Amino acid sequence: MTPPSAAPATEAERQRALDALHIVGSLPEPAYDDIVKVAAAVCGTPMALVTLIDRDRQWFKARTGLDGMQTERNVAVCDHAIRQPDQLMEIGDLAQDARFADNPVLNDIGARFYAGMPLVTEQGAAVGSVCVVDVTPRELNAVQRDALQALARLTMTLMESRSRERDQQVAAILDHAVPAEEASPDPASAYTVVILELQDLATLAQQLGERTLDRHLQQLDVALEQCLQPDRGDSLNRVTGSGEFIAVLGSAHAPDTVAAFETVADDTLQRLGTPLLLGAASTDRGESTTAVFLRADQALSAAKQRGH
Repeated sequence: MTPPSAAPATEAERQRALDALHIVGSLPEPAYDDIVKVAAAVCGTPMALVTLIDRDRQWFKARTGLDGMQTERNVAVCDHAIRQPDQLMEIGDLAQDARFADNPVLNDIGARFYAGMPLVTEQGAAVGSVCVVDVTPRELNAVQRDALQALARLTMTLMESRSRERDQQVAAILDHAVPAEEASPDPASAYTVVILELQDLATLAQQLGERTLDRHLQQLDVALEQCLQPDRGDSLNRVTGSGEFIAVLGSAHAPDTVAAFETVADDTLQRLGTPLLLGAASTDRGESTTAVFLRADQALSAAKQRGH
């Protein structure tokens, strides 16, 4: 949990921390499904969720006892919970709380009780919560509160471990694509890193089925590969188990290839109804591959912020 003396992250910092996890919209994972089952069982509630508070929505990484995969952020109780990262938020009767008495989503599911523990990164950014919901007013006991806090810590550990695994794979991709001797000021060593990320895989998997989605991802891989010019050292790799692709392009005509990627993104949106967002960064200053990649990742976050 965040130390009491730590200054709360700004919304921009909080959103960057969430983006860096690359987990919003990801495919279901059994570990998170187990967490909500345990939360509901320990707290004796019909509903439990692992929520992530994105720009304008609350997205559910895992849920039990509730349909749907997301809500608008402005009706999310968890959006209030993350404002105090070091505290469990417990509301004994939502109908008696002026903030939530007229909440259409809560009224629709008959929610009367809420308890949520924020998910807080190592840097102190609250990105979501592990929460439980009941249809009758009540309160948790001390053991249940401790359990919910422990499950939030476990969930955050899983998310950050998953993020580190991705970072290691990305580093391996970049090391292979950009030889160490190219980390020099020589203009001939200029290159561009492009990150392409298909949004909301979980929704697509629900709509299409995971096998069909995998076929679409394979087709997307082929379409992106066809944009490359291998004779100048272009390469493309997909991050395992995700809709994220990383391309490293040679200096000559890189803008043309990026434009070709954007055409594939337009086609993908038309075909699947889901955006393929892109972030790119170039260097000719002998910059480290990590620094170039981080700039590309920031550009991807900016594309998410714009919503296209």
